[in-house]
Amino acid sequence: MSTPEGEFYTDERWQNWLDRLDDEGVDLEDEDSARLRLNMQDDVVIAVAKIVSAYDDDHLSQEEAMGELEDVSAIVLTEIDQFDDEDTLMLVDAVQTAMVCVFHSAQEYVAAGPADEGDIQQHVEAAQAAETEEDLDTAHVHCVQAGTLILDGEEFEMDLEEMEYGLVAEWVNGLDSLYEAMRDPEVIEEDDE
Repeated sequence: MSTPEGEFYTDERWQNWLDRLDDEGVDLEDEDSARLRLNMQDDVVIAVAKIVSAYDDDHLSQEEAMGELEDVSAIVLTEIDQFDDEDTLMLVDAVQTAMVCVFHSAQEYVAAGPADEGDIQQHVEAAQAAETEEDLDTAHVHCVQAGTLILDGEEFEMDLEEMEYGLVAEWVNGLDSLYEAMRDPEVIEEDDE
């Protein structure tokens, strides 16, 4: 059974968030901007969680699920040129960076299932170690593997405050949003409006 196009996420939806950033202005030191960033990110993550759940429940075939994930990532990861403000650009970039890992985790999960070895903590620690060695490809692979385990229902407890700022911290921030979305089915089942 296939779903109507745009049921999971739309260009308009993403554009609404961008317009809101434009209207409200962004101050990276401000709590409201931090909350807006998380809401924006969570909105996309919920769409990803819905796609994976639909795939798990056999409402989407593997091919359909991959197509839906591709559609959402194409919307969210498109280069943004509507902002001149540095803080706003940084906020959008942080959301996009976090989402790269979420999209890749979901695609890997749909294509190949959860990681065979290690738990979430081990993969995140391996990712941090790889980042220290400036091996970002390996770091990304470990974060994606951690993401597949989150999608498979494994418990995830990380103190993001204690993580050193960097790409891995951004990716894990996205995984944290993914965990919350997968853990709370009410969020996943909720209608878009």
